[in-house]
Amino acid sequence: MTQVSERIASLSPSETLAMSQKSSELQAQGIDIINLSVGEPDFFTPDHIKAAAKKAIDDNFSFYSPVPGYMDLRKAIVAKLKNENGLDYTPDQIVVSNGAKQSVCNVLLSIINPGDEVIVPAPYWVSYVEMVKLAGGTNVVITAGIDRDFKITPAQLEAAVTPKTKALILCSPSNPTGSVYTKEELQGLAQVIAEYPEIIVLSDEIYEHIIYAGKHESIAQFAGIKDRVVVINGVSKAYAMTGWRIGFIAAPLWIAKATNKLQGQYTSGAGSIAQKAAVAAFAGDQQCVEEMRRTFLRRRDLGVRLLKEIPGVKVNVPQGAFYLFPEVDAYFGKSAGNYQVNNVVDLAMYLLEAGHVATVGGAAFGAPTCIRLSYATSDEKLAEAIRRIGEALAKLC
Repeated sequence: MTQVSERIASLSPSETLAMSQKSSELQAQGIDIINLSVGEPDFFTPDHIKAAAKKAIDDNFSFYSPVPGYMDLRKAIVAKLKNENGLDYTPDQIVVSNGAKQSVCNVLLSIINPGDEVIVPAPYWVSYVEMVKLAGGTNVVITAGIDRDFKITPAQLEAAVTPKTKALILCSPSNPTGSVYTKEELQGLAQVIAEYPEIIVLSDEIYEHIIYAGKHESIAQFAGIKDRVVVINGVSKAYAMTGWRIGFIAAPLWIAKATNKLQGQYTSGAGSIAQKAAVAAFAGDQQCVEEMRRTFLRRRDLGVRLLKEIPGVKVNVPQGAFYLFPEVDAYFGKSAGNYQVNNVVDLAMYLLEAGHVATVGGAAFGAPTCIRLSYATSDEKLAEAIRRIGEALAKLC
């Protein structure tokens, strides 16, 4: 019998996409499902960005784009990194890809050999550990709980390093927790990394502009390790452009060249029209970003307040992104009717089928006592969803 490759057999399906699919199936049956499983802004792409895309069509940008991206987009990214982050790069250190997801995978495939270890703080975005597997690497997971706002310490990082350590993946603001590392916290991690010159840091900063206290800090700002940090970002979250599929890396030149070589063999350049839209996103008026941020902040406060009213649910106050990551293990071992909740997977399915709310079980994120809720939805839907969650949980005994 024909078999898929070991590479594919080793991968787990995306739990976030699976829950979204299940909720769509129930909706198709006429069931009113509120979907809090998808990490996607519910806003439309701002008009000035859409106008740039329309102009690009009229100007016949319908041919293959350069593999690392159009020069005007790479220059716009360089300017953004300088003006917003105080980071100095040249256009040849920028590689534009089909979303930040491809950017992460490009880097891992370019630097990881079989047996290399990659340190992944948990809770983590579901795809990190799968991409490490795809590259032939070994995941070394270090866990931080809700009492520390899900952030690792320098001591934990130091303890995880071995002679096989090749990379650290850091995500701030975080998916799935919304946690944000301060400058001081990042400096502590950078001091550890500085002692190990072979370690590369992948700094996923895709939620950079959705932050609620202070300003975004990049670990690339520390001179002692900057030449070993790859900044990963894009337009999906800040500019409500998830479907446009534009991400980028800003990297040491040797890594940029490696990802360019790799990308040239399996996708080539990102979509031409989307790239021209991204230029307008980075170079244009940023008021739209601030308006979306304020809306997310209001929803965060609403969600935290309502979740705190549910007995047995423990929730912290995330400082960025648009996720809540409450601890719900107080409900494990309980049941309601034909539903038996033994773990977070059971709980997420119970909330979907009995409460008609789609969430994602935290096991997929390396946090088996939590669930992830996205508040990238209307205030009314968010409030109703949490009401349903509370009602469903109250039936468990």
